[in-house]
Amino acid sequence: MAPDSAGPKSRLKSLDPDIRRARKTPILDAIDSEALLDMRGLRAYRLGRLRAELKKRDCMGALLYDPINIRYATGSRNMAVWTLHNAVRYCFVPTEGPITLFDFHNCEHLSDGLETIAEVRPAVGWTFFGGGSRLEEFAKHWSDEILGLVQKHGGKNRRLAIDKLDPVGTHLLEAAGIDIVEGQAVCELARAIKSNEELACMAVSVTACETGMARMREALKPGMTENELWSLLHQANIAAGGEWIETRLLTSGGRTNPWFQESSDRVIRSGELVSFDTDLIGPFGYCADISRTYFCGHGKPSDEQRRLYGLAYEQIHTNLDLVKAGIGFREFSEKSFRLPERCAPNRYSVVFHGVGLADEYPASIYAQDYEKGGYDGVLEAGMTICIESYMGEVGGLEGVKLEQQIVVTETGYQLLSTFPFEQELLPSRWL
Repeated sequence: MAPDSAGPKSRLKSLDPDIRRARKTPILDAIDSEALLDMRGLRAYRLGRLRAELKKRDCMGALLYDPINIRYATGSRNMAVWTLHNAVRYCFVPTEGPITLFDFHNCEHLSDGLETIAEVRPAVGWTFFGGGSRLEEFAKHWSDEILGLVQKHGGKNRRLAIDKLDPVGTHLLEAAGIDIVEGQAVCELARAIKSNEELACMAVSVTACETGMARMREALKPGMTENELWSLLHQANIAAGGEWIETRLLTSGGRTNPWFQESSDRVIRSGELVSFDTDLIGPFGYCADISRTYFCGHGKPSDEQRRLYGLAYEQIHTNLDLVKAGIGFREFSEKSFRLPERCAPNRYSVVFHGVGLADEYPASIYAQDYEKGGYDGVLEAGMTICIESYMGEVGGLEGVKLEQQIVVTETGYQLLSTFPFEQELLPSRWL
């Protein structure tokens, strides 16, 4: 075969190594590099925090199934949404010693070049989907392999933190003498304090998110459907190297009240409010969780729409003024904005919540809910949180959703979300 008629693989092998790499490397990998961000430093920081939490609990290591925790510990990703509900990828992280990643069929190459991972083995899947009538047989093979790693790295210490595990696996490990420790707490407490590199990654995700929000604002017009508008955020995220969106929270008109209705094929009409919550997992896997409410059409918002928007805006900014390192979660709730009586029954689930690779620890709920479902703690510098507001009256036609993403500092906060609020919806006292 003549040189100029060589197949694609043959031509690729003949190229300069840097050119060959560039032709094979997706755009996200070109961004996610040491040249622009210290990704090795980011991975070392995150792994160090996880191992510090394991040491606090006298654990010999952790077995991680949640793909978000695996990514935090190692920087490795693979089919995150699929592996959230298919237990076919897991990672063994000893408190001291080399990490072993168990990846899905023929996916070992995905972690090439990651200094955090010493060994990649094929995962043993023992879900019913993968195991069927042989589930327990496969699970026993899996547990023997995990037990071998525990014995190798832990010696007499059998305390193993695990974030997610089905009953069959739990019973097998306990029967083998493994002391299972609650692992999600280990991971979320580690994830709570962000490094500067993490904040830089989060800023990239916020930029991707707000680009999509701007496109939604520009495209919004009477006659388009909720789903058509919502799709613009997804497109902007994927085009920027983002990954997925966790919810479908965009509604219009009467579907904005009560909250937590999903985007639909409803046609948006002139004069209606459109409220949404991004819940976006963007570039580098970091979350941009921002909420806004738009007005559709060329007329003027009604007095009622402006009143609701003004209340939500006031709640956001009243609660932002409370933010500083050292304030307790419950104290924050007790001092936070008081909802009008008719809006209280439709209140949002939290006053604020943590955000990182997803929504995460910590959270503060409304004062009236604390006895039933709240917990206490303290805001610390370096935590990233989202300040929430939903304002919709019982029996009211529409509702307003607003949310700001911030980083906590010693003396207050810094905004991570910068998308403007709607001037035409703000009452005159806020202009």
